This record gives sequence, C-alpha cells and structure tokens, in this order.
Amino acid sequence: MKTVIASKLHLSAQEILEKEFKTSMRGYNQKEVDEFLDIIIKDYEIFQKEYEELLKENQRLKKQLEEARRQSYPSPGVTNFDILKRLSNLEKHVFGDKLNE
Repeated sequence: MKTVIASKLHLSAQEILEKEFKTSMRGYNQKEVDEFLDIIIKDYEIFQKEYEELLKENQRLKKQLEEARRQSYPSPGVTNFDILKRLSNLEKHVFGDKLNE
C-alpha cells in the first residue's frame, strides 16, 4: 500500500524538510517557491485520491467480512442439538430402514 502511493509522489517528507530556497534582494525567489508548492499540491492531490480509494475499499472489505461471518454461523436460536436432530431426520429420510440393518 505504501509503495503504491510513494511511486506516484514527486517528493518525500525528507525532501520537503530539506528544501532550501535561494534568496533575492526582497526574500525568496517567488517563482521558485511557487513551482515547489505546485509540486507539493500535486503530491497531496494524489495522496488524497489514493487515501479516499483505500477508505472505500476498506469499507467494502469490512462489509464482505461481516457478510461472510453472518453466513458461516448458524442463526442464534439454533443449537448443536437442533442441528444433530435435523441431521438425524435427514439420514432417516434418505436412508430409511437401511440405517437399522
């Protein structure tokens, strides 16, 4: 997951931290700062889009897991005794008198 996002980004947190702008008579070179900020904005847009997609996928997978859990467990009112009784009745119906032989 980290590599998917990282492969699309232009800058790392360390690169942002270490970035030094050249100064001119009146301070930083505005064009250079603007270009750098444009890259940061693009990175964060990519990050935000990827993050939202992962959140949606996470919600979808949680719903699938919950559905799978519901299907794999018998309903709360059914006990093991009830299941064994049904199984016994089914065997009698399928095999009939052959069980007693």
